[in-house]
Amino acid sequence: MAELFAPLDRLLAAGGDSRLTINRASGLNEYGCQPTPCPETLSFSSSTATSISERAYHRAQAAREGLMRSAIDVGIDAALDDRIEEMRDELRAHLGLSPALADVVFSPSGTDSQLQALFLARTLLGPELVTVVVAADQTGSGTVNTARGCHFSAATAHGGQVQKGEPIAGLAQAVTSVALPLFDEAGQTRCDTASDLMVFDAVERAVAGGGKVLLQVMDSSKFGWRAPSDTCLEAITARWPGEVQIVVDACQMRLGRARLKRYLERGYLVIVTGSKFFTGPPFSGAILVPGAFARHLDAAGVIPAGLLEYNSCSDWPQNWPVLRSRFPVRTNFGQWLRWEAAIEEIGAYYRVPDSFRKAALTTFGHAVERLIAASPSLDLLPWQARPLDAADEELAQRTIFSFTIRHGAGPRSLSDCRTLYRALAGHAVADDLEPVTQACLIGQPVALGRDPSPPAALRISASARLVSQAWSPSIDVAHRNLQRAIDDTGAAIANLEALLVRLDGISSMEVPHGS
Repeated sequence: MAELFAPLDRLLAAGGDSRLTINRASGLNEYGCQPTPCPETLSFSSSTATSISERAYHRAQAAREGLMRSAIDVGIDAALDDRIEEMRDELRAHLGLSPALADVVFSPSGTDSQLQALFLARTLLGPELVTVVVAADQTGSGTVNTARGCHFSAATAHGGQVQKGEPIAGLAQAVTSVALPLFDEAGQTRCDTASDLMVFDAVERAVAGGGKVLLQVMDSSKFGWRAPSDTCLEAITARWPGEVQIVVDACQMRLGRARLKRYLERGYLVIVTGSKFFTGPPFSGAILVPGAFARHLDAAGVIPAGLLEYNSCSDWPQNWPVLRSRFPVRTNFGQWLRWEAAIEEIGAYYRVPDSFRKAALTTFGHAVERLIAASPSLDLLPWQARPLDAADEELAQRTIFSFTIRHGAGPRSLSDCRTLYRALAGHAVADDLEPVTQACLIGQPVALGRDPSPPAALRISASARLVSQAWSPSIDVAHRNLQRAIDDTGAAIANLEALLVRLDGISSMEVPHGS
């Protein structure tokens, strides 16, 4: 209980992994984000991570005060458990999902949710599994470990010290993994047909080898791509019923509510986060589980011993009483408060009229494309245009604008892009490259291809917060707000151009080796 009285910013950065650690000198985590509002920062980084908004920060403050009052009557553990159950209902309501359709399993991050998904798939299919990861080069860096049931960090969210890459007791046995990259060796994205064929063949080989398959698909990737196609998934489930469990990596949350509902109706698990598109503070993970699975999952026989270190009782729905009883009762105030903040952002977004959500994303997207096209140094990467499908709603359009930076005959390296990303975010960096005076967050650099020194792309991303902050019943005010966001994007690109001039100036002053 005493921990609950700690400063709110400290709580918001607690109960996760090292990626949340705040640098004492800068006050920022490794993404350049902070656990307090920073409205002066230009933020177009919702494909990576964002600092908390003032609205969400106030929600977290109020939630903490409410929990303190409730704890007086029933105790802190019961009060927190009840509040988390209320949040399940609130999240489902915002996403248009009924309690009968979806249960919600919370976690500290999307990476933790991948471990939960592996456990649930083993319960549904049996312990011998092959995890086939689609777009493995576009998912989180921890997936290479979670897909095999291994530790993805040196510590768990609850403070347990573990060995990164080592098997998690009871979870890793009889699990193998197949990684299917979205990019080929040359850094080019595979066409939809080739991607579908690669996925189908991988599942076919795994089943032919006698294994059951956990197929992790992507909707959407760091660049906004979806893989494989719906047609491919339908063919796989029809060909191997009862032998393949599909889990959708929807951590970006750039998909319509109708599509989310469709996935659950088809029996897919869906991993979501409250950060990324919705701009809740990092990290906040959850799995949406088809309600039809509840009885079978609640009767899970053996809980992997190593998984107990990753989860607590309140992570699991109250209508799974048997499974819940096997996990320890303990608090993770950081995880809870980050989800409080995220749910505030999700609710704010869906309170905006449908027509304005679509119009705002369209207007902003066209403006970003024009700004990148007008830049002397940036090249916009192609995007996977999606087939017309009403289930995608306003998110059928592009919301992640990935670009490379020209340098000589080709694009800038991953190393250069990381330097520029940090300087743009206001970090002090090496090579005497002074950071910009107005911090700007954009999407982290992503490597293109599998070269040892690959080129990379950066990203400017539209977010739910951009839409909810622009909205006003007055159309004139709403248009002015949206134009301000577009102007800020132009300022961010101008800052990046200025950094490029400085970086190239430093490079030209370096003394060549051997001179």
